[in-house]
Amino acid sequence: MSVSLKNLDPAFQGAGQKAGIEMWRIENFRPVPVPKSSFGKFFSGDSYVILKTSALRTGALHHDIHYWLGNDTSQDESGTAAIKAVELDAALGGRAVQYREIQGHETEKFLSYFKPCIIPQEGGIASGFKHVDAAEYQTRLYVCRGKHVVIVKEVPFARSSLSHDDIFILDTQSKIFQFNGSNSSIQERAKALEVVQYIKDTYHSGKCEIATVEDGRLMADADTGEFWGFFGGFAPLPRKTATEEPESTNVSSYKLFRVEKGEATVIDADPLTRELIDTYRCYLLDCGTEVFVWMGRSTSLDQRKAAISAADDMLRKLNRHKSRITHVIEGFEAVEFRSKFDTWPQSTNATLCEDGRGKVAALLKRQGINVKGLLKSETAKEETPLHIDCTGNLQVWRIDGQDKTLLTGSDQSKFYTGDSYIFQYSYPGEARDENLIGTWFGKQSSEEDKVSATSQASKMVESLKFAATQVRLYEGNEPIQFFAIFQSFIMFKGGLSKNYKNYIAEKALPDDTYADDALALFRVQGSGPENMQAIQVEPVASSLNSSYVYILQHAQSLFIWSGSLTTSESQELSERLLDHIKPNVQPKLQKEGAESEQFWQLLGGKSEYPTQKIARVAENDPRLFSCTVTKGDLKVAEVHNFNQDDLMTEDIFVVNCHSEIYLWVGKQVESKSKMNALSIGEKFLERDFLHEKLSTQAPIYVVMEGNEPSFFTRFFSWDSTKSAMHGNSFQRKLSILKNGVTPVLDQTPKRRSPASYGGRAVSTVDKSQRSRSMSFSPDRVRVRGRSPAFNALAATFENPNSRNLSTPPPVARKIYPKSVTPDSGILTQKSATITAISSTFDQPAPARTFLPPRSLKASSPELNKPKREVISGPNSAEELKPKPDTIREDLQENDIEDDEGLTLHPYDRLTITSSNPAPDIDVTKRETYLSSEEFKQKFGMSKTVFYKLPKWRQNKLKMSLQLF
Repeated sequence: MSVSLKNLDPAFQGAGQKAGIEMWRIENFRPVPVPKSSFGKFFSGDSYVILKTSALRTGALHHDIHYWLGNDTSQDESGTAAIKAVELDAALGGRAVQYREIQGHETEKFLSYFKPCIIPQEGGIASGFKHVDAAEYQTRLYVCRGKHVVIVKEVPFARSSLSHDDIFILDTQSKIFQFNGSNSSIQERAKALEVVQYIKDTYHSGKCEIATVEDGRLMADADTGEFWGFFGGFAPLPRKTATEEPESTNVSSYKLFRVEKGEATVIDADPLTRELIDTYRCYLLDCGTEVFVWMGRSTSLDQRKAAISAADDMLRKLNRHKSRITHVIEGFEAVEFRSKFDTWPQSTNATLCEDGRGKVAALLKRQGINVKGLLKSETAKEETPLHIDCTGNLQVWRIDGQDKTLLTGSDQSKFYTGDSYIFQYSYPGEARDENLIGTWFGKQSSEEDKVSATSQASKMVESLKFAATQVRLYEGNEPIQFFAIFQSFIMFKGGLSKNYKNYIAEKALPDDTYADDALALFRVQGSGPENMQAIQVEPVASSLNSSYVYILQHAQSLFIWSGSLTTSESQELSERLLDHIKPNVQPKLQKEGAESEQFWQLLGGKSEYPTQKIARVAENDPRLFSCTVTKGDLKVAEVHNFNQDDLMTEDIFVVNCHSEIYLWVGKQVESKSKMNALSIGEKFLERDFLHEKLSTQAPIYVVMEGNEPSFFTRFFSWDSTKSAMHGNSFQRKLSILKNGVTPVLDQTPKRRSPASYGGRAVSTVDKSQRSRSMSFSPDRVRVRGRSPAFNALAATFENPNSRNLSTPPPVARKIYPKSVTPDSGILTQKSATITAISSTFDQPAPARTFLPPRSLKASSPELNKPKREVISGPNSAEELKPKPDTIREDLQENDIEDDEGLTLHPYDRLTITSSNPAPDIDVTKRETYLSSEEFKQKFGMSKTVFYKLPKWRQNKLKMSLQLF
C-alpha cells in the first residue's frame, strides 16, 4: 500500500530523502515543519511528528517515525498526529516502525535523538505560549532518571520533592546545583551532568557556576550550605518518599486482538504463532506496558487508521494513558514484537534469480560462449579496510593439552583443523605498541584443547595487565584481519595434538592428517599476496567451485585447476601458495571444461559442483548494548545513536556487528568480570537478543578501556584522551564540566613518533608499505620456472612502471626502525660522520630501494641502535670527528647497505645450518651482512639488482642459499 502524491500532505513532500531528523508540529489539524533551530524544543500543549532517517551500510535509507504527545495536548491534536504518522509511513513505502511517545514516558530511542535531554516547556500553539520575563529568573527543580538517556521532569520547588533514589538539578539564577541521591548510581550521576551542561548552555549562555551536593553530607562545604539554604536550611530526608504510583497494566499475559470495522476482538491462542495473523487485516498485541498495532501489507490506509483508533480507545477505557503504542508493518516487524511469538519465520531476500543467472553463465562459458553480456559488469574490486597495521611481530603456539609449542618459520601459518592455537601479534598503534592475543579453534579440535588454549591466552592477557585485546576465533569464521596478519595461511585436515589422536582412536575413525605424499585438494582464496589462503577440502569433484582455483596433489603429481569464473590474480595466488605446499614440483594446469582423465581419476570421477563464491557473513551496522550479569543471568539494554561518551568506565558494553562482536570493558570493572568477559560474549551470542540468528562461533573481541585498537574505535568519533582519564564516570565528566579541559591522564608509556614506523601509524594500512616477508619452506632448492640467472636478467630490463600490481613494490626504510636506546645520540654522531664523508665520494650511493626488517631478533646493544639519521646544518661534517672503525671503504658497485655500518660476516657463518653462526644479526636479513663481492658470487647479481626483485622472489633465492 502506498499514498499517491496528490493525497500526500504538502508538508511531507520530499521527506525522508536524506539522513537526519525532520519535525512537524500539528497546527489546526495540519503538520507544519519545525525549523532545525527548534529541534528538541517541545511544548506540553502540542503534538509533534518526528521522522528519523538513517543511512545503512548497504546504502539504503531506514526510517523511524515517532509522534510525541504533550501532557496538555488536545485529543483532536493527538489523534491527528497518529493519523499523519500513518500517512507519512505510507508515503515512504510502508516500512517504518511508528512509536507513540507520551511526555515523561518517551522511549530511549526517541530521547537518543535529542541528547542529552528534552525539557518540555509550558504552553502550546492552541493555548498560547508563555513568555518568561528575562529580568526575573525563575528557580526550577528537575528530577533526572536514566542510565543511558535521561528523562528530565520538572517537579515542585520544595524539599518534599527530593529523595534518596534520584538525582535532582536545582537551576538558580547564578548557580546550578546537582543533588545526588545516596541510592543513585555513578552512571546516573554522570549522565545528569550532561543535563547540567545543557541547562548551562541553553538558559545561562554558558555563564554560571556549577556545584554538586552529595546526599547525606552535612553543611561541610559552602556549596552544600548554599543548596540547603534554598530549602530553608538542612533537614534529613525521610528514608521512604512518596513516588508516582506505577500505572496498572492488568495484563498477566500477551493478548492478541483482531481489528474489524474499528472494533477489537480477542483471539484465544496460547502460544502465539505467526500463522494467527493475516496480511489482509490489522491486529493489536497487548503486552501491558506497550501495545503493538500490526498492519498487514495488503491492508488499506483506512484500515490502518481504524486500527490505531481502536488501540487508543482500548487504552482509554482501561485508563492506561501512559502505555506505549508501536505500529509495525508486515515484513518489517521490530524485534520486540517478533519476540512475543513462539515461532516467527526468518525473512530471507530472494536471491534465486542471481544464483540462476550465475549457473547459466558458467554453463555457457564452459561451452565456449561469450557470456559478457549475461553477467553483470564486474565492479571494481572493493578491498575491505584492515584497520590494523600488518607489519608487526607474530608468534604462534600449538596447544597440546596443557602444553603449548612455539611454531617457527613457515610453520606459523600452517594450521590443522583438529588442533587449537594461540597467537600473539604485536604491532604499532597510534600512540603505543599494541597487542592482539587470540585463540583459533579447528572444527575437529578437542574441548580439552579449547579450554586449555582459552585459559592460557587469558593468563597472557592478565600478565600484560589487561593491556592487550583478546579475540576468540573458530575455523571458517575468521575475520579479514586474521588472514592479513598471517599473509599466507594454510589449513590442513587432521591434527597433531594427543587429544585429537586419542579421539579418533576411541571412535575408530581414520586419521586423515595431511601428509606430503597423500592425496589432498586445496581451495585457494584471498585478495592478494598479502592475504591468501589454501584450505584443504575433501578430495572429491563435488568440492570444486567454478569461482575458485584449486591445488590437487598426490605423490609427485600436482595440478592447478582454474574455475571458469576465476581471475588471473587468483591463479597467481595458487603459484605462490605452492611454495608452501609443494615447492619442488612443477604443476600441470587444468582449466574447467578441459581436464585430463588423470585429474578426474584422482577425484574419484566427475560430479556436480557449485559455481557461486562462498559468501562471508556480512558486517551489519553496529549496535551498542550495555551488559549486566546478575546471578549468572545476562541482561542487556540497547544504547541508541551511541557515541564514545556512552561507554561508562564501570560497565561492560557489546558492539554487535552481526559478523563479529566486540566487548568493551571499563577500567572500573572488577577483575573477576574482566576475566569472565569472554564468557559474557559467548552468552550474548547464545541469547541472540535481536533474533538475527547470530552464529555462536562468531569472532569475539575483548577490548580494554585505554587500549582500544583502531578496528574498534572505527565505530566512534574517537578521542583517545577520554579513555585514558582517571576516576569514575562522574568524576571525569565533572572535571571536564568545571575545568573545560581534559583532566589528568593515565601515564601509560607511549610509543615513539609514528614517523619511526615510516608514517604507518594509521588505521587503514597501505599495503604497498608492508614489511613482513612471507614464509617459505626451507626445503626449497630452486625457483619455479626460472633460474636465478634468468631472474637477474629479467630484473635488469624490468620496467618499474609495469610491475605486477599484485606484488607490493619495495619501499625505502631505515634499517631497524623500532630500535631506540639511551645511546642513540652517540650512534647518531657516527651516522652523521659516515653521511658527511660518503658525500665526498665521486660515486655516491643511490637511494635505498630495498625493504629491511622492522625489528631485530638479536639482543646486541650496538645493532639495536638507529643506523642513520640526517643532521641538518652546513657545518655538521666539520663539527663531528669520525671514528676509523665506523667507516666502510668497501663501496664497490654502489652497494646500498655498506654505508649502514653493519658488521660483515663470511657466508659460512650466515647460513641457517652454520656450525659457527655469526652473533647479533637479524636472522630475517642474513644477506645484508655479506660483502659486495661475496653477495654477487652467491646470488649471481649485485645487491641493487637483488632488492629490485619482488619480495617473494628474494625469499626464494635466499632459500636456495640457506639464508632464510
